[in-house]
Amino acid sequence: MRPIRVPGPSVGRGSTVEVSEGGISAAIKRVVVIGNGFSGAENQCIGLVRALGLLGRHSLYRVTRPRGGINKWLHWLPVSLHKKVDYIIRQICSYSRFQMEARRTKMMPFLVEKTGLSNVLEADAKQIAMMACDNFEKDGPLLVVASGRDTISVASSIKRLAAENVFIVQIQHPRSRLDRFDLVITPQHDYYPLTPHAKKQIPWFLRRWITPREPPDRHVVLTVGALHLADSTALRSVASVWHDELAPLAKPLLVVNIGGPTSSCQYGVDLAKQLTAMLHNVLWSCGSVRISFSRRTPEKVSEILLKEFTNNPKVYIWSGEGPNPHMGHLAWADAFVITADSVSMLSEACTTGKPVYVIGAERCTWKFADFQKTLRERGVVRPFTGKEDISQNWSYTPLNDTADAASQVIKALAERGWTIQT
Repeated sequence: MRPIRVPGPSVGRGSTVEVSEGGISAAIKRVVVIGNGFSGAENQCIGLVRALGLLGRHSLYRVTRPRGGINKWLHWLPVSLHKKVDYIIRQICSYSRFQMEARRTKMMPFLVEKTGLSNVLEADAKQIAMMACDNFEKDGPLLVVASGRDTISVASSIKRLAAENVFIVQIQHPRSRLDRFDLVITPQHDYYPLTPHAKKQIPWFLRRWITPREPPDRHVVLTVGALHLADSTALRSVASVWHDELAPLAKPLLVVNIGGPTSSCQYGVDLAKQLTAMLHNVLWSCGSVRISFSRRTPEKVSEILLKEFTNNPKVYIWSGEGPNPHMGHLAWADAFVITADSVSMLSEACTTGKPVYVIGAERCTWKFADFQKTLRERGVVRPFTGKEDISQNWSYTPLNDTADAASQVIKALAERGWTIQT
């Protein structure tokens, strides 16, 4: 059918908005990413943007919480309420400190301590919605990709304010009212509470408070693990960047990624000692070993491995200084050992097609135990026992969650008559 130009002011040759008999058709060529300041959540957004072919045409906004002092105990509050409480506390503290200083110096002005967040671009739903509306004819619709609990209210508000001009993708389950978003991308283990096995674990009087309460609908795209940046193109690129450092290492190269305990996967010194003993048992079959810790790794855990392996010529432990070798490790490793707590690290490693061994899976509970079970059933991971011959390879169908999710986004956009301009 013949498209008809939208009437209105001249928008020049770059306009992509048209009207056909089926409605408005347009091409998306810009993205707003709404993050929460945590790389685990923001990398999922950037990974999806990359898979859609829009990397470099995105703007990053953040929903930031007050930090420092008592704020570490207030993260259970909604962001807006948390900020109000923080403001009140600061006003009280400022007044008290001003009174103390005034008694000492008669009239010395009190300067409120800066939080260091003034240079962060704050996500403002009204501002982003207005931008989407004002630039619709010139730039087409706006794709908004958000991840994390703190971003839910902002993303849903943008949808409410500019529903005809935006497409909202919320990564990680928002727990309720999925109709606030155009698409929700979440791991299938987020629906574990609906399984018969999970229901047996929940007292009947608590079931109404456990989410989600309904099975996934057409708004939901289910993945096995987390979205991420480690696609084949990215790994080929970082392989060349890390070639000089990692290519000469003796093979096979075993990469050990250590996360940190969570409420659903608790461990400490005991797991560190277990891992140390197992690594000693497989060292004979390794050409070299590279160990990395995350920001969540307890010092008492890292100290055990540092003490045991620092002087071993086969083992290199990244100190946290200099460029992070994580992506380089994904590209050059021959096998991985990963602690069970990290969905992100496991998801990345399981896209490589290389052997992935997990330690600590038996300590995971609730939906994270279900995640581990899914990985084992798909054959993408095996438990690390310390009896392995790391030189022996085994294969599986790699996870492809990020690319699969991108395909579903494109499909959902097509249902609105929208495409992505790549």
